[in-house]
Amino acid sequence: MITVSDVSLHFADRKLFQDVNIKFTSGNCYGLIGANGAGKSTFLKVLSGEIQPSTGTVTLDPNERLATLRQNHFDYEDNTVLETVIMGHTDLYRIMQEKDAIYMKPDFDEADGIRAAELEAEFGEIGGWEAESEASQLLQGLNLPESFHQEKMSALTEGQKIKVLLAQALFGKPDVLLLDEPTNGLDVASIDWLEEFLINFENTVIVVSHDRHFLNKVCTHMADLDFSRIQLYVGNYDFWLESSQLAQKLMQDQNAKKEEKIKELQAFIARFSANASKSKQATSRKKMLDKITLDDIQPSSRRYPFIKFVPNREIGNDLLQVDDLSVTVAGKKVLDHVSFILNKDDKVAFLADNDMVTTTLFKVLTGELTPDSGTVRWGVTTSTAYLPKDFTAIFDEETSILDWLRQFAEKGEDDNTFLRGFLGRMLFSGDDVLKSVNVLSGGEKVRVMLSKMMLLKANVLLLDDPTNHLDLESITALNDGLIDYQGAICFASHDHQFIQTVANRLIYLSANGVVDRAETTYDEFRANPQVQARLAELAPSV
Repeated sequence: MITVSDVSLHFADRKLFQDVNIKFTSGNCYGLIGANGAGKSTFLKVLSGEIQPSTGTVTLDPNERLATLRQNHFDYEDNTVLETVIMGHTDLYRIMQEKDAIYMKPDFDEADGIRAAELEAEFGEIGGWEAESEASQLLQGLNLPESFHQEKMSALTEGQKIKVLLAQALFGKPDVLLLDEPTNGLDVASIDWLEEFLINFENTVIVVSHDRHFLNKVCTHMADLDFSRIQLYVGNYDFWLESSQLAQKLMQDQNAKKEEKIKELQAFIARFSANASKSKQATSRKKMLDKITLDDIQPSSRRYPFIKFVPNREIGNDLLQVDDLSVTVAGKKVLDHVSFILNKDDKVAFLADNDMVTTTLFKVLTGELTPDSGTVRWGVTTSTAYLPKDFTAIFDEETSILDWLRQFAEKGEDDNTFLRGFLGRMLFSGDDVLKSVNVLSGGEKVRVMLSKMMLLKANVLLLDDPTNHLDLESITALNDGLIDYQGAICFASHDHQFIQTVANRLIYLSANGVVDRAETTYDEFRANPQVQARLAELAPSV
């Protein structure tokens, strides 16, 4: 258990949080959520002791160990993979080092023998004899096979290093585990494994993530950082989101009787109680949910961008025909004899063994890249809007958001009044619209690109990993906007819930050809044993 007492953190120009009092108890997984810039990652650093709070204390129970997911992927270049994982348990690694140093002494004496015996006993008490086996199992669970375990970290790819550092955090069954964006850079098979690991983890977990499916799968509580305070809610992310929106609605409806509000809340809680996702704790969670009252659920201060795509015309019968498409990039065949036909009502998620395949396809579909062979034929009634994965060059100019966006507006929508109001709904208020596009954050640039796409009124949207850089609120707004969109969509994404809820068709661009699945959900596709085997096979090279 980790206890936070009267913790505040102030900087010269702002207050991140104030008078936080909370206990994170064993057996629970807490999803720490909050708007971008609210201080989620900073709070994890306060919990770990990396940052000292302005006031208050953070207390870990005596003899308990805390582990964090490290973000510097180049700290262990000269260490082997297995050694790097074991280094996550600092006491165990220290004993190993001292013990090995004693045994290597050429003048080993009686005192050394006594000290070695003491270390051996301590080593055994904290699980030293099982250390290499446990570290190996963690790595294999994350799809890094034994052939990698004695490699130096310097020989690994960025994706593989991410897995090693995650295994390091999980190693040795820490009493408190702090994870900041643990799914970033992981392949889907490794995310599946991590979800199961955390579901069965018996100690305390506090996690920050923008992956809604992940939060829903593993979390027993949400810790909401809002109004500079942290409020605990029983349940997963969907429960928090719906309850917060319900509270907002009830607060705004001043004419409704409180009894009617309570009945609505009770019905809502009962629905979620019956669907507790973490089976081991479903009973205790239901008991906690049953005790929730109206006053326990507060509306959020979060602001959601308004994302609504309205096409300027309907698509005719012909949308897109791709025939025998082949593309080589940097001497490597990326697309090989790819053929498919899209229909006007399709919302297609393109899946592939690696991102280069889908990104290359989108570049060909938009005319940015010329294929080696094959044809792409769009229907005559189609108009497209494109969100690329890499938009660095698009914003490489000192132009204000207002002026940059003006070039894509129709006549009558290009005046300052309209554009300011439009950008305000995309969370660019006041003088924000005068910021130069080349200094925007990643999330701001995506919101500007989405604004452009809305102004274009296209009836076909192409989006390459659109949730990159976005916070949970923007992801939710985009997700809902695409569900409601009356045109066709081609997209690639790593967001499980995004694919599951938007796509009505899946096209998997495999090395052996196109696997086309219409009217199949992403969950159904992922449940296919052949797909699972393929993902596991590919994971070590990611």
